[in-house]
Amino acid sequence: MRLTFCGGAGSVTGANYLLEIPDKEHPRGAYQILIDCGLTQGAHFVEQQNYAPFLYKVSEIDAVFVTHAHIDHTGRLPKLIKDGFEGTVYSTPPTRDCAELLLLDSQHILAQEAHRIDRPALYENEEIARLMQHWQSVLYHAPIKFGKNIKITLYSAGHILGSASILVEAEGKRVVFSGDLGNQPAPLIGPSEKLANIDYCIMESAYGDRIHEDLANRYSKLERVILETVKNGGVLMIPAFALERTQILLLELHDMLEKHRIPAVPIFIDSPLAIKLTSIYSLYRTYLKPEVLKHFGGGDLFRFPGLRMTPTAEDSKSINAAPNPKIIIAGSGMSHAGRILFHEQRYLSDPHSSLLIFGYQVAGSLGRRLLDGEKQVTIMGSHITVRAHIRAIGGYSAHADQKQLMEWVRPFAKTVKHVYLVQGEGQAATVLAGKLNEMFGLSATVPRMNESVVL
Repeated sequence: MRLTFCGGAGSVTGANYLLEIPDKEHPRGAYQILIDCGLTQGAHFVEQQNYAPFLYKVSEIDAVFVTHAHIDHTGRLPKLIKDGFEGTVYSTPPTRDCAELLLLDSQHILAQEAHRIDRPALYENEEIARLMQHWQSVLYHAPIKFGKNIKITLYSAGHILGSASILVEAEGKRVVFSGDLGNQPAPLIGPSEKLANIDYCIMESAYGDRIHEDLANRYSKLERVILETVKNGGVLMIPAFALERTQILLLELHDMLEKHRIPAVPIFIDSPLAIKLTSIYSLYRTYLKPEVLKHFGGGDLFRFPGLRMTPTAEDSKSINAAPNPKIIIAGSGMSHAGRILFHEQRYLSDPHSSLLIFGYQVAGSLGRRLLDGEKQVTIMGSHITVRAHIRAIGGYSAHADQKQLMEWVRPFAKTVKHVYLVQGEGQAATVLAGKLNEMFGLSATVPRMNESVVL
């Protein structure tokens, strides 16, 4: 079989891998299966390369398997439909439901950016609606078969709700695509499932060159940032990814308030998308850790006194009138767009306030520039002098760090013939390749865009 790296090579975003598996009974002599079809992101929500034609004939793709709902893994699926895809998309049920909401939300941002650069929108809501007609839900451990000898199975990746690693069995080989692996122990979902007897591995490497701070400390660090901001009488702004990160925050804030570890200040979820996604978490409670459900007695994990959801624009504006101190959780997670920009425009110049970053920030994004210490930024045409405290808690990353990535490989380290490191910046992937060789003696490389290999 042949594997081509059509995206995600040398980059954290834009995951897109083509697997061609020979089959004599197939009309074209081989099944063509995609793993993910994501948007490439950087300084802009959508980078120019997303407009480029796909590196394969879209009409010849038989199926797409989606590891999880994040836009850098799903964001070009509607374009795939627009360009003539007629096959089936497979994912877990939560991934399907979350992806639909994320795609509808991102289409608005894409349209705005397209207008700004005088280009047509990458796709319209019509393509999203058509995509969902092609999208089929599949449970973990329930294999999908193609022809007589191809089997594809989803296993929990422990990253976000419904995330999956994808095992392809064909030609007597076992090939695994890790998807994004989770930072364990995760507050809401169980650990990544580990597989054995793997021949080839395509693995993410976002944090391949670093170790996250101790997970046990992140709760107390969040508590300290809240207490510091409350003491200063300021606003704590948290640019949060609407999926998983917001729900983790709600869970831990709920717990802190129950234990009287923080004062009861107003807490706002200022993201229509996050509000809708939170309801999906309640729908798929069986995907959450049993101990989480037990701790909160079966009630609504994400509702508690002092929490206010602000779905409409008018609701959002009313936050300004609420007295300080207060906590505002708003999208987007890298400050690319969304309502967080209005709050950053208003409060970044306030030395009493704080901005808390607790997710990966792509190079060039506003979030990354603030994290790197820029003191002059432009937000929606306003020039802002940054006087607010910029804080970061790496332990809240939903990605596995170097140590966890190594442990995920360990069960198949003696059988795997080669590891391809993707979905990481060059330094992170290169360092991880060296570590895999040093610890396990593995052959591991960082593929280039559009590179093809025979497995």
